[in-house]
Parts: sequence; C-alpha cells; structure tokens
Amino acid sequence: MINKQFKWAISALVISQLLAGCLGGTSGSSGGSAGATISPNQFQQSNDGVNIAATPQGVCGPGSRPEVGMQGRVSQADHDAGRAAAGFTCNTELVGKFAPDMVIGTVGGFKVERYTDKAGHDCAYYDSTLLFPTNLADREIGVNVMDMSNPASPVRTARLVTPAMLSPHESLVLSSQGGILAAVLGNPAFGPGVVDVYDISQDCRNPVLKSSTPLGVFGHESGLSPDGKTFYSASPSTSTIVALDISNPSVPKPLWYGQYPSHGLSISPDGNRAYVASISDPAGMLVLDVSEIQARKPNPQVRQISALTWDTASIPQNAIPVTIQGKPYIVEIDEYATGSGGIIVSTNGPLVGAGRIIDISDETRPRVISNLRLAVHNKANRDAIANDPGAQNPTGGYAGHYCNVPTRVNPTIVACSMILSGLRVFDITDPANPVEVAYFNAPVKPRALTQPAPASNWAMSSPSFVPERKEIWYSDGYQGFYVVKVTNDVWK
Repeated sequence: MINKQFKWAISALVISQLLAGCLGGTSGSSGGSAGATISPNQFQQSNDGVNIAATPQGVCGPGSRPEVGMQGRVSQADHDAGRAAAGFTCNTELVGKFAPDMVIGTVGGFKVERYTDKAGHDCAYYDSTLLFPTNLADREIGVNVMDMSNPASPVRTARLVTPAMLSPHESLVLSSQGGILAAVLGNPAFGPGVVDVYDISQDCRNPVLKSSTPLGVFGHESGLSPDGKTFYSASPSTSTIVALDISNPSVPKPLWYGQYPSHGLSISPDGNRAYVASISDPAGMLVLDVSEIQARKPNPQVRQISALTWDTASIPQNAIPVTIQGKPYIVEIDEYATGSGGIIVSTNGPLVGAGRIIDISDETRPRVISNLRLAVHNKANRDAIANDPGAQNPTGGYAGHYCNVPTRVNPTIVACSMILSGLRVFDITDPANPVEVAYFNAPVKPRALTQPAPASNWAMSSPSFVPERKEIWYSDGYQGFYVVKVTNDVWK
C-alpha cells in the first residue's frame, strides 16, 4: 500500500514538472547576461594519444583479494569461478553496508555526502536511484539519510522525498561550512529545475526543509559554493547554468542565467571561479570568472578565462579544484565511452575519457599533466573485454563516472567510481605521477532482472571520506551503500 507521504511526493513531482515546463521557456529573471558563444579556437588541446598507458598499480598487501587478470576487469571466467561473487579487493576491507540482499531495480545513485553536525552526529546522504522510479520495486525512494555513529551498521533515520530529492539525478550537493544540503529536480536530459534546500546543521539525522522552488529552470547536475550561499543548477542538454542566492535558504533568489554546455561544475574556495565540465564545442573544461555573482553585484557578468580539451575526451562529468603543496590543480573525470569523443554514448565504445589531473598554475593556459585510468579503458583492450558481463551496457560498462577527494587542500588520494571496475583509489602525492594503490570491487549479488545489464557492479557515485578512520563511503546502483576502509597504510 502506498502511504500518504509517498502519494504527496509523487503529486509534488508531477506538479513541479508542470510548473517547470511553464517556466523553462524563459531566459530567466535574474537579469544576468548569457555566456559568450564558445568558439573551438578558444580551446587549448592536450594530446595524450588514445592508447596512453594505464595508471601504474602498487602492491596489494595482506588481506587483499586482487584481480587475477587485466587491471579493472571482471571477466565471464571470474563470474563462472565464483570470484566475482566474492568480490575483489586491494588494500581495502568492508566495514559496513546498507542494501537489500536481492535487488530488482536500482538502490544507489550518483552522490554520497558526509556531514557532522554541531552536536557531533555523523551522517551520510545518498540518492537511492540512478533513474527514478527504478528504485520503487525495492521499496526505495528519495535521498536516504544515514546515522553513521556506527559505520559497521549504518541506520537510516529519514528519507527525503520532496520533488528534487525524488529525482536529483547528479545534483545532490552539500556545504559543510553552511550546513546546507541541496539538489535540483533532474533526469538524463533536462528535468524540471525545482531546487530543494535543507538545513542539516542542527541535527543531520533529521534534515529540515527550508524551500522547494522552481528556480533552477532545468536540472541535471549542479554546483555549490563552499560557503553554502550560491547554488548552481546545470543542464548540459539545454546548455544552461542558473545561479541562485540561497544565503537565506528559505527564500532563494535568482542571480544569473548563462548559456554554457555544462555538465557538472565545482566552485573555488573563495567562490570566484567555476570549473565547468563542458560536454561540447568541444568536450573539455571551462574556467569561468564568477566573482561578480559571489560578490552579489547587480546584473553580474561572467567571464570565460580559458578552455581546455583532450583527445581522450568522452563526456566530461566534473572538475574539482585542489591545491597540492601550494600549487593549484583540477581533478577531472569523464563518464562513459564514446565512439569519437563528445556527447554520444557508445556501447563499449573505443574512447574512454576516465580521469586526469590538470595544472592550472596559469589559469589562462591549463594543461593535463597525468591521467587516472585502468587497463580496461584503453582502446587497444576494448575488443578483449567486449563480452564481459555488463560491458555492453551503454550507460555502464568499463568506464569512469565520478571521482572525489577527501580534502581540497593537499589531498593524498583520489577515489573514483569506475562502474564495472568498482571503487578505485589513486595516490596523487606526486600529481604528475599517480599510482593506483587500492580498489574495492564489491561482491556481485544475484539480480531479479538482468536488464540493462546482468549481475555486476554499477559503481557510479561520487564518494565521501572519513580521513581519521581511512574510510570511503560510496554507493553502487545494484549493490547499495558501502563503507570501505583503506588498509596497509597506502592512504598516506
């Protein structure tokens, strides 16, 4: 039986779609100017060669259950021999999890966030589906709120089922500084832009809804200034970015509307730069000056500082600014595989963008200095792995999807969800020479349905971290929510 809360949530979703459909045709009421048309000759090119080497691997220490073949591969032979059912680990161990034993639809999504409130409660937040409503068959819905006081046994304390939280797609974001959790109602194309804002500062186990408004115009991905005062709604299909003032989370206000083919975007610590994963013209990264938005100037103007593309680009997903020993870099990740770069997803396509580290010491001339990729990603190996379970899933397969860092100042590792290859961890203490030091490819569980892919990993989420315990929290679409510990002192 569908309870009243669920009926309300579905009704709100339908209403919000109708509202957003009415409002989405406007150019926004912010008064800002649209971004300048991007010309291909503005892009700087990084040429790595499509058969660049995979990132070197370190040694898998005691307690590991390593892969037996190609880096990142889970072959049919692994499934037949029971190795996939046991899972593969390298310098990792399972601490805890939250998931049903038999999954029908999807039970994990695209983002995992962590927050510790003023009272010391430790919480996790993760969206429960890759595509609403494929989670309903498993009695999952919305964004799960988890009490993580005992990481070995996560406890769900709430489900957020307001419109954006029902289908946040890739937009769930959190500001630790502001105590804000937010998302925009979205889907793989350009979902209605209802933005939900929650206060989590007092009791992270029970978020308080502050507003739900159709001001995002369209939804897919997002960005949030570190201070929690500016939310950016991004929709690559409509090439729109909308900036909202949420300094008063109860009364969001439009600040600016621009036209950029943005997938995800991350904001600099001071709020003055946006690092945009651009999906076309060509695919790559844009550096935007958003200081007038941050300063709340009337009719703010946004200026493009630079643009970069690379010959291994598939679909740029997100670009995260970090500093390592005082030098600024970007950790960027492309999703999926394509035939020739750009926005067309290909089934086991030959071109896998995976991840990279970009030097932005001169922000007008960014340059790729290293890559984060596995042997299964390389063009020369694509035919060999084409018939592995799940490899033919166009929105899965052997490819990258999200990366994250435990801190933006002197991070020593990057953790990436690489779909069939599970959670992969790279040491970046030397950003020009990263090393894969750990991985956790979760035990494959039986599935009631084998479409769009057979039982396999489907690790898609941006992970979160507990550095003091060397834990990484992430979710898998088929497997649920995991707490994984990095072992053998490989997380420096």
